[in-house]
Amino acid sequence: MYITREDVTRFTAHLAEEEKSAATIEKYRREALRFLTWLDGRAVSQELACAYRQTLEEVRTPAGVNGAAAALNRLFGFLHLYGCRLRPVKLQRQIFRDETRELTQSEYRRLLAAARNRGSERLLLVMETICSTGIRVGELRFFTVEAVRLGRAEVRNKGKVRTVFLPLKLQKVLLKYAGTQGLTGGPVFVTRSGKPLDRSNIWSDMKTLCAAAGVHPGKVFPHNLRHLFARSYYSLEKDIVRLADILGHSSVNTTRIYTMESGYVHRRQLERLHLLL
Repeated sequence: MYITREDVTRFTAHLAEEEKSAATIEKYRREALRFLTWLDGRAVSQELACAYRQTLEEVRTPAGVNGAAAALNRLFGFLHLYGCRLRPVKLQRQIFRDETRELTQSEYRRLLAAARNRGSERLLLVMETICSTGIRVGELRFFTVEAVRLGRAEVRNKGKVRTVFLPLKLQKVLLKYAGTQGLTGGPVFVTRSGKPLDRSNIWSDMKTLCAAAGVHPGKVFPHNLRHLFARSYYSLEKDIVRLADILGHSSVNTTRIYTMESGYVHRRQLERLHLLL
């Protein structure tokens, strides 16, 4: 069978019908097009699919290879090419988080201060909203003026609906911000043209704060604010099941990734066992 661009377009529409997130749809579309380019007009087969995976293994991390394989397996399933499915690279379960990639509370506060000093009120409030509620950046659009007035937002993502409560302080500052912007309804965070802010807007704006805040750019991206919320909540409550519900995770195993300890913390715990002379 030959895969065409029309097939990829239909596949993308199918993902949208399944209510996959915009980021997932774009990632799967991109991976499908890369595979299509690599095929260069050849009919797809199990042998070629495996050969493509080998080329990916030469240039990507195991996690990157598995991400591409997941996208292509969805494509193959959509096209009923079940014999072409790719097996993922086996990975040893990671038990410590990478400290060089995780944002600390002190770094987060420096980013907030940098945004305030620049007069970037919208960016400041966006970061505070994500970090104080644990939402995904793509879920900001559900924080409407109406939702803020109620103190809770009904978030729809990945075919699920969950209620996200706003801390009282956040509710007050967002209502004040909406008032100064002349917003009486709809999303609180919008562009100059009135469209909801998207991931790329926020990502690029956050990067501009790195130098002034003294934070490595590799730590500064919206999803890291969600991770910081998860670690802060778990360190206080120690309730991973409830945290999974708050984050909208289907599996607690996903939540465990967010609450991993650093190797440094683990070493300190070992030292407190006092099992050495």
